[in-house]
Amino acid sequence: MQKAVLVARILLGLIFTVFGINFYFNFLPAPELNAEATAFFGALLETGYMMQVVKLVEVVGGVLLLVGAFVPLALALLAPIVLNIFLFHALLDPAGLPVAILVLALELFLAWSYRGSFADMLRRSAQPG
Repeated sequence: MQKAVLVARILLGLIFTVFGINFYFNFLPAPELNAEATAFFGALLETGYMMQVVKLVEVVGGVLLLVGAFVPLALALLAPIVLNIFLFHALLDPAGLPVAILVLALELFLAWSYRGSFADMLRRSAQPG
């Protein structure tokens, strides 16, 4: 089980680190998007900050996963991004859905593997420290 967690952590970390850095340095070709997906992505870019913040969180989360530091924090930071990647491809750009499902599966597997770290966060009646 530990080897599977290690492989999943490194794979997810590589995905987010590489694609996050690619946003800034553009070393991978951009995939073709349909009109709806292009409009959505364009709107995020036009804000002037949203994609920069998302990609920065991707890089930070990916690096944390790669080095194995603060893994539960990295998973929590990346969770809304993973959900949006999945929904984007499920609803707007089905061509990327297989990779989105892989990313979602890796996130869920790692979250389950580190579930003990999320126990307090999921407590209904949490109290301040």
